[in-house]
Amino acid sequence: MTDRDTRHQQSMQKLKAHVDDKVANATEERGLLMVFTGNGKGKTTAAWGTVTRALGYGYKVGVIQFIKGLWECGERERLNDDANLEVAIMATGFTWDTQNRESDTKACQEVWQEAKRMLEDPEIYLVVLDEITYMMKYGYLDVAEVIAALENRPAEQTVIITGRNANREVVAMADTVTEMQETRHAFNAGLKARRGIDF
Repeated sequence: MTDRDTRHQQSMQKLKAHVDDKVANATEERGLLMVFTGNGKGKTTAAWGTVTRALGYGYKVGVIQFIKGLWECGERERLNDDANLEVAIMATGFTWDTQNRESDTKACQEVWQEAKRMLEDPEIYLVVLDEITYMMKYGYLDVAEVIAALENRPAEQTVIITGRNANREVVAMADTVTEMQETRHAFNAGLKARRGIDF
């Protein structure tokens, strides 16, 4: 064995010991609060990936789409027939298209009632609140009410929150926070969003 091979083996042994120690210390079992935020692409896609994973194990999943509900959504189209998936859509489209605070707030409040029901249901293993960060930022939803619903949800339920500019209090209470950072985005160079790739 060369010196390089020996160093590699020693390094991997240290890494394995570190990982094994982390696994041994991870003993708490409960649902998680996860936040996918940042200005990069992929927050909703990552959430749908977790939805697919949960459905793959036969768990019940609820998804609330606060902004992009009127858009085609390839993930939703593919998974819609799964009896364990329930999707509620705000159905007003992008708030910059409607430009009507009153109607957007009303639509948001209506779909939030569905979200609250899901957040109280111990049978629902995963709840995705897609693009809810905008609803709090624009004042369509009361932040304290959202936080209370998150805090009082069933212990085994995991919640994923997506959207840019996640509320600081929500980020502080989250178990996992992933920030998608944009380095380059094709749209900014004039490339049109592609069906099956971007939506």
